[in-house]
Amino acid sequence: MRKRVLSLLTGVAGVTLAAAAASAADLPARAAPPPAPFVAAAPIFTWTGFYGGVNAGWGWRGDDEESVVLGGATPGTLVFPDNGDGGFTGGAQIGYNYQIGSFVIGLETDIQWADTDEAEDVRFFPAGAPGTFVPGEFDNNLSDWFGTVRARAGVAFDRVLIYATGGLAYSDDTTGWVAGGGVEWALPVNWFGSAAVTFGIEGLWLSFDEDDDDFNGVVGTFTPAGGGAAIPVVAPTRGDNENDFFVARAKLNFKFGTF
Repeated sequence: MRKRVLSLLTGVAGVTLAAAAASAADLPARAAPPPAPFVAAAPIFTWTGFYGGVNAGWGWRGDDEESVVLGGATPGTLVFPDNGDGGFTGGAQIGYNYQIGSFVIGLETDIQWADTDEAEDVRFFPAGAPGTFVPGEFDNNLSDWFGTVRARAGVAFDRVLIYATGGLAYSDDTTGWVAGGGVEWALPVNWFGSAAVTFGIEGLWLSFDEDDDDFNGVVGTFTPAGGGAAIPVVAPTRGDNENDFFVARAKLNFKFGTF
């Protein structure tokens, strides 16, 4: 009896397995889900690379010339007030940046035209008899161009760079130093095959050791109070005055190299 029950159960199990296999064969095959599409990560902006561009702005010049004591026919003191003049500046620059983490270091050189050549003001204080001084009209020989070679160091906040800068300033007849700073933004455009276009605002303070005015000659006339002919007042050549120059400008750069 026991053998018959076991044989019956074995037979039922076999039939059940066969039916299940047949039913599974009739079911449609389940396809594997398609792979997720690959999306490339957006490139991380870097300030590393060469760049070149143009700039334009406004400059203010201050000419601090020393007083001159005269003898001879017109004893007295010539005083040159701290002349100041403002005008348009513009030029071009090239440079290279290298980014290390959030820090950016670089080197930049530029050449500028400056429309700030000014007329000199002069006053004469006689040492002897009083009289009337009539200043003449004359210009100094302040250069209408200058250039700089500067190091730059700053901190980048993705596409914004805040930096300080300083180095050598020069013109056609003298040299000096320059210091300043600025902020620069990388715009979401790529013009003329560049990796990026940046726009910045920068302020520079330049100081030249000597200006070499070389305007030795008549700077006015002095007429004594008692009357008589007007006496020419002659200023000697001076080369020991300082010339300071402040520039505020906007810059547009085209960056080439590593994105």
